[in-house]
Amino acid sequence: MSIRGLKKKQPKTFKVKIITVDAEMEFSCEMKWKGKDLFDLVCRALGLRETWFFGLQYTLKGMCTWLKMDKKVLDQEIPKEDPISFHFLAKFYPEKVEEELLQEITQHLFFLQVKKQILDEEIYCSPEATVLLASYAVQAKYGDYDPNFHEPGFLAHDELLPKRVLRQYQLTAEMWEEKITAWYAEHRGIARDEAEMNYLKIAQDLEMYGVNYFPIAQNKNHTDLLLGVDAKGIHIYSINNRFSPNKSFEWSAIRNISYSEKELTIKPLDKKEVFKFFSSQLKVNKLILQLCIGNHDLFMRRRKVDSIEIQQMKAQAREEKARKKMENQRLAREKQLREEAERAKEELERRLFQLEDEARQANEALLRSQEAAELLAEKAQIAEEEAKLLAQNAAEAEQERQRLEITALKTKEEKRLMEQKMREAELIAVKLVKESDRRAKEAEHLKQDLHEAREAERKAKQKLLDITRLNYPHMIKYPQYSPTDTRDANFDKGSIKLDLKDIDLKRLSFEIERERLDYLEKSRKFEDRLKELKSEIHALKLEEKQSGLYS
Repeated sequence: MSIRGLKKKQPKTFKVKIITVDAEMEFSCEMKWKGKDLFDLVCRALGLRETWFFGLQYTLKGMCTWLKMDKKVLDQEIPKEDPISFHFLAKFYPEKVEEELLQEITQHLFFLQVKKQILDEEIYCSPEATVLLASYAVQAKYGDYDPNFHEPGFLAHDELLPKRVLRQYQLTAEMWEEKITAWYAEHRGIARDEAEMNYLKIAQDLEMYGVNYFPIAQNKNHTDLLLGVDAKGIHIYSINNRFSPNKSFEWSAIRNISYSEKELTIKPLDKKEVFKFFSSQLKVNKLILQLCIGNHDLFMRRRKVDSIEIQQMKAQAREEKARKKMENQRLAREKQLREEAERAKEELERRLFQLEDEARQANEALLRSQEAAELLAEKAQIAEEEAKLLAQNAAEAEQERQRLEITALKTKEEKRLMEQKMREAELIAVKLVKESDRRAKEAEHLKQDLHEAREAERKAKQKLLDITRLNYPHMIKYPQYSPTDTRDANFDKGSIKLDLKDIDLKRLSFEIERERLDYLEKSRKFEDRLKELKSEIHALKLEEKQSGLYS
């Protein structure tokens, strides 16, 4: 067979993109596939067994429609695009999530879808309930709260609250995070699947949970009502109130539901009255009838004995829950033991650090004590040396005191002697002054006598010269004259006498000068002695002052 023949026999395919709440997948589908073939392929890819809750939804001309399982995919009115996009969503909701949702994947998909509906405000939730639900969502995503790891601001990038709630209360992001964290901290020990189940258990009690709303009218001209279909039945709401229905029809009380064109008819069991409503399009009535049939089937299915498949799934779910519970308990126990071990380790480390600190402090104290002991020993040695030095100084001081006492006594004696010497010197000085005055007077008298003698001598010499001239005018011319020899002899005698007298005067003058020089020498010596006495007295006074300081 040729390659062309093989190519001709290969089935033709088209691409499909499946969008779940948190992922996207692409598949190649055969042209002949029905909706169920594609749906089963997606369920197998997800590992989903509780397929009856889900469906493939697409949007056409602004209206959400579910892919029919019994018709070919390409034969249905689907968007003409490549790849063709379908949303894998929950089409029907359980009455009691804890009893009906068996698989963890089913539970997780419901959790993500309901959470998105609450955040998109398709399901109304009070602000208090939204904070609690947000705390379970955080527990499912982050696990147990750890203040060391989950620091302020760790929820800044998570969308946890509807915008309506954020607008209603003027709180900062930090305040909302603080409120959510306060609840989040109380969920410690709750596993992810348990947190998601708690989220769904709270959400299933909300009025708008699991309700599909369609605009209807009681006549052909006005659309003033809403028809809601959920797991319990059909409900009629006013256009402005989606919380409290005006009238409800439970599935067990409905005999028949049918439509004809745009007219929808509901026939109760116990009443002969027929309720008729009008929708805007035939497609709306088809969609309402499709949802009613699916919800009614599930309603009747819940009230029947479970099939073998459901029983097996429930048994597996119970076993899985028990296994997970044991695993969680084991993990919790291990975690607790690990935390206790970590706490014990931290306590031991803290105690070790404390002991090391105490040992370090003890070593430091010991070193300080040793240093203090060495310092005290050194101080004791210094004190001992100082004591010796003080004793030596005391002995020296005592010797000095005795010396000073002796010196003081000597000084007093010397002072007394000096004073006596000074008095004697003063007396000598007085005597010398008197003697000096007397000698000065004597010298003055002697000078006067000398002057008078010299004057007399001069006069005598003058007289002698006069006499010589008168008596011997020619003495030079006649030297041989004999009579003159006798006069000459007499004159020589007179001259000798005058010379002797002159010699006596000179000698007297010399003696006076010598006595004057002696007097000056004695005066100088006396002044030097007085200076020595003054210096000795000054030294004695200084010694007296020093002896006073020593004492």
